[in-house]
Amino acid sequence: MKDFYYQLKVKEFHDGEYCSGDFWGRATLKGIVEAESSKKAREIIKKDILEKNLDGITKQVSNLFDGNVLIVNNNDWISKLNITDFLREVGKYINVNYMLDKDIINRRLSTGITFAEFAYTLIQGYDFLYLYKEKNCVMQAAGSDQWGNITTGLELIKKKLNKEAYAFTMPLILDANGKKFGKSEGNALWLDEKKTSSYELYQYLINTDDSKVIEYLKVFTFLTKEQIESLEISNRENPHLRKAHKALAKEIITDLHGSAEYEHAVHISESLFSGNIKDLSYDDILVGFKGVPTFETAETTLIELLINTGICSSRREVREFLNSGSISINGDKVTDENLVINKSIALNEKIVVIRKGKKKYYLVKIA
Repeated sequence: MKDFYYQLKVKEFHDGEYCSGDFWGRATLKGIVEAESSKKAREIIKKDILEKNLDGITKQVSNLFDGNVLIVNNNDWISKLNITDFLREVGKYINVNYMLDKDIINRRLSTGITFAEFAYTLIQGYDFLYLYKEKNCVMQAAGSDQWGNITTGLELIKKKLNKEAYAFTMPLILDANGKKFGKSEGNALWLDEKKTSSYELYQYLINTDDSKVIEYLKVFTFLTKEQIESLEISNRENPHLRKAHKALAKEIITDLHGSAEYEHAVHISESLFSGNIKDLSYDDILVGFKGVPTFETAETTLIELLINTGICSSRREVREFLNSGSISINGDKVTDENLVINKSIALNEKIVVIRKGKKKYYLVKIA
């Protein structure tokens, strides 16, 4: 199955204070969290990729909760059901009209919905029933868009077991444009450092829209209510200091990847901002200049390099840029068109960073 449930044993944070969004209260949470489902029909994923995804999710979630989490795969029980058992155990207890009234289904009827998608709420409901019976899981927690699926589980538990279970939903986190974070929206931020480096995460968070930064502090950090209110005042009175944004980046990156990774991200950012890129390692340069046009060359002269790569359109343009001090090599302005570009001037003997004008950067790997 595509979805994995995590039975959480969440510690009481800040002496029992648990926060979510604008809600502040005293609580401990024991429940399950479901991966957010897509508006599009779910793709059929090969088993080997599912296993890889499960392994990645297991490592990430276990790390986030310091190992205090039980991770289960609903395929372990769903795969044992045949169609007759499923109809007897689930289908018999859920009225079709009840399903059609659910917003998660109703809003898709006009555009079409597959039976697999239609039946998904039954599978999720059965998962809750199973976890209630087998794992003593009494609460299911998820994003607000999962309310319809969660309540199917509540209905099954009530009808089959005559027991009460509980649902806990949270507002979906949106960016400043009102979009959810995710692959389908093109703005996914990954927990895996290989997919979103600490530096990339730092850049995103430090540039968070002012209208969202306080909300994100409330949702994604364990700062106290008073600390966040103080940052909100600073953000309003001295927005140029960006204290709230810096706190957001520090808290999230430290929680996810540790303080060393946060310091590393700050180091790369400050080095690039100051132009002092010579202190950066080869890997840091690749991370910091991700997406920048990259070329490869053997030993050559600067003028030949700039023309052959298309950085400049002609020898005359090269000389104009050089004479005006608009070409920099590894952070230093250059004027010699015959400067030899080879490993001896390359950073880490591997790469040259060229800047044309104020903002256009290019990487040249020395073959």
